[in-house]
Amino acid sequence: MTVAADSPHPAGTGWQRRDFLAGLVLLGLAVGPAAAAVAASAPQDANIVRYQGLMRDVAQIVIPRTDTAGAGDVGAGAFVLLGLAHGLGGAHQPVTTPGLEGFSSTDGRFDHPRWLALELDRRAGGDFAHAGLSARQAAVAGLDRDAFADAPMAQPWHTIKNLVLTGYYTSEIGGSKELNYELVPGRWDPDVPVTPTTRAYSSDWTAIDFG
Repeated sequence: MTVAADSPHPAGTGWQRRDFLAGLVLLGLAVGPAAAAVAASAPQDANIVRYQGLMRDVAQIVIPRTDTAGAGDVGAGAFVLLGLAHGLGGAHQPVTTPGLEGFSSTDGRFDHPRWLALELDRRAGGDFAHAGLSARQAAVAGLDRDAFADAPMAQPWHTIKNLVLTGYYTSEIGGSKELNYELVPGRWDPDVPVTPTTRAYSSDWTAIDFG
């Protein structure tokens, strides 16, 4: 089910892809592999099919298709599940918010996919996956608004949204089509002293712990 790939985002909602470019400061958390390349490695779970569809739809709402592919199109939803499974962006840090205790496992890890599924079902007034497009967009927009207004019950959304942004802007399309990619930004100095202790340079940084 594609959420926004075939339909432009309705005017007046304020959800524009370029609005999310401010989130690029989050790329300090970024990982090198494109989201599409890691989709096949998503963690296994009894509800994995449901969660894959949910994350794909949510990613597509956050960054819908315009003249370039949306986040759901490039596999950012699968990247979110992989990032959550490996603790990217602090996903394994315990959530101590009162009322959210039931989503934490015995080791304190928060079950973000299960929380998101139930929260969006509640906001959509039923099954989020089968709600109309406008209802799904409204549910995600409301969750986003509450999270950034510091509503305690919506705080896990920060981790999920950060991973959507990271997955999209480190994908091939997000990194090379949506952004103006420069391998060596700023001044280029062709004369750099090299000594036996000099390390190779890179324009990328990978930071997933696959333990």
